[in-house]
Amino acid sequence: MKLYCLSGHPTLPCNVLKFKSTTIMLDCGLDTTSVLNFLPLPLVHSPRLSKLPSWVSKDGTINLEKELKECAGRVFVDSQPEFCLPERELLDLSTVDVILVSNYHCMMALPYITEHTGFTGTVYATEPTLQIGRLLMEELVTFMERVPKAQSATCWKNKEIQRMLPGPLKDAVDVWTWKRSYSMQEVNSALSKVQLVGYSQKVELFGAVQVSPLSSGYSLGSSNWIIQSHHEKVSYVSGSSLLTTHPQPMDQSSLKNSDVLILTGLTQMPTANPDGMLGEFCSNLAMTIRAGGNVLVPCYSSGVIYDLLECLYQFIDNANLGTTPFYFISPVANSSLEFSQIFAEWLCHNKQSKVYLPEPPFPHAELIQTNKLKHYSSIHGDFSSEFRQPCVVFTGHPSLRFGDVVHFMELWGKSSLNTIIFTEPDFSYLDALAPYQPLAMKCVYCPIDTRLNFHQVSKLLKEVQPLHVVCPEQYTQPPQSQAHRSDLMLELHPPPMPYRRCSVLNLPFRRRYERVYILPELANSLVPSEIKPGVSLATVSAVLHSKDNKHTLQRLHAIPNVPKKRKRVPEEPPVLLGPKPLLSGAVPLEAFLATLQKHGITEVKVEETADGHILHLQAEDTLIQLEEDGTHIVCDNNEPLRTTLRDLVLRFLQRL
Repeated sequence: MKLYCLSGHPTLPCNVLKFKSTTIMLDCGLDTTSVLNFLPLPLVHSPRLSKLPSWVSKDGTINLEKELKECAGRVFVDSQPEFCLPERELLDLSTVDVILVSNYHCMMALPYITEHTGFTGTVYATEPTLQIGRLLMEELVTFMERVPKAQSATCWKNKEIQRMLPGPLKDAVDVWTWKRSYSMQEVNSALSKVQLVGYSQKVELFGAVQVSPLSSGYSLGSSNWIIQSHHEKVSYVSGSSLLTTHPQPMDQSSLKNSDVLILTGLTQMPTANPDGMLGEFCSNLAMTIRAGGNVLVPCYSSGVIYDLLECLYQFIDNANLGTTPFYFISPVANSSLEFSQIFAEWLCHNKQSKVYLPEPPFPHAELIQTNKLKHYSSIHGDFSSEFRQPCVVFTGHPSLRFGDVVHFMELWGKSSLNTIIFTEPDFSYLDALAPYQPLAMKCVYCPIDTRLNFHQVSKLLKEVQPLHVVCPEQYTQPPQSQAHRSDLMLELHPPPMPYRRCSVLNLPFRRRYERVYILPELANSLVPSEIKPGVSLATVSAVLHSKDNKHTLQRLHAIPNVPKKRKRVPEEPPVLLGPKPLLSGAVPLEAFLATLQKHGITEVKVEETADGHILHLQAEDTLIQLEEDGTHIVCDNNEPLRTTLRDLVLRFLQRL
């Protein structure tokens, strides 16, 4: 069993598991942190960005004025943002049989895999994962296509040039593999390969293994996966949460008795308490609004935003913010808010029960009805005529490199009355703000990450007790910024097996058993013999028939004699030999010596050994070794004696 690791990002994994005769891809996350190396894409012309100076090396030897721009001491690529894809050279991805998706954030690279590698298999995901994943992909494509860039920067990727560039461009990995966004046509084609599954539904893969999704408690429809054969079990834990939020709670009990547990997607903010961050978010928002400023919240169009809106629903009236408009701007804003209300069976029990009252499970429905929350597909059209300040705007993309958020950064960045509040943990807020410096607006960092922290996952692993744990190497050592914090890493016994991008692991267990079925007619022909109380044995002589990883024992049939043409003499029919009889039991020493004496063998010297006894028949110059698992007669050139001794031994044994 092998594990191929195609992604270096611990919360955006992409691994391939070779298990029995199947090749299974576990998630296909898209590392979007690469876009931080690019200039933002403004919706309207930005004089500030267009006037940025070109970067030239100090000695003047490198001048890429059309590709690289300098802003506040940082160098950025002036081109369409590109993404770091999962590794595609480590193994032939056309051999992948199935892709298992754990949540909608971990499927963003799907079109790159299914459309450009010769993939012909099936993708398995839950319905909310598919539908919300489609929204996130559609949003990404719209963000890119509505602000196209004519030029494509490639010269800076030359290895000789890249190593001369300042950081972080100099340290960027595999830049030649970075790709622009896919098209909507590729998205639709990729998602047409998805087959929907429900929690605990068992799916057979070629008769070899069975896969089943379990609730992971992180987001709508998010899953952990069980991959098992009759005698082996692998658990894949990715993006899980034990906190009480809107999704169904995590199913922990089904993870027990795993031979291997592959662990990814732990919290990116182990020291930040989500409840504390929510409180800080609300208080900073209220302070800014009361001072007459605007609040900008860069966020994804699904996920944490549902919890933010629910928190604000309870907070608005207490903080006297009832007249403050809240705007949610995304190409998929309407669909996202509606989807969250209709996936009732994927919600926690508290929200499920509201559906039957009937009430909307999320309070943002009431915010929309009372006009406190308005949603728009972009800043153009209705929004521009209804927009009023001070206000709160939720919009994407959290990287601040594309989407409507770029416009608000240009619009509000010059005033210290305004505040930007970062809630998504995927991007360094300092790197996200870098191309907008110098910036007057206040910045608040309230990362809300509900995924498992190290304390929670250690407790979980003690309960489910897998034999082996596999995880990204980042989890086996403390963060560089907090090297003294041994509590911010996994300490397990035995130690976990770490992996990094492009590593191949031989997972430490071997298949020992295989299930074999026996046909009824063959079973009826068996005659069991009781070898000890409660235990019976029967010998089986049969043909093993294997098809689609299912093994069946069938009766031996004599092959009829069919003479071949041009053969004058018919061939003899094949002889099907019966199996040699198996012997069971033990030869008792005293009784055997008495039997030998009856047959005239009296001079016997007995020697005790570690495994039994050796009998030396001195007159006959013969040895008999009596051992627990066998009896050996050493008799040279006296076949009648050997046969007699054999028959005497057989008297004490049972034939099966």
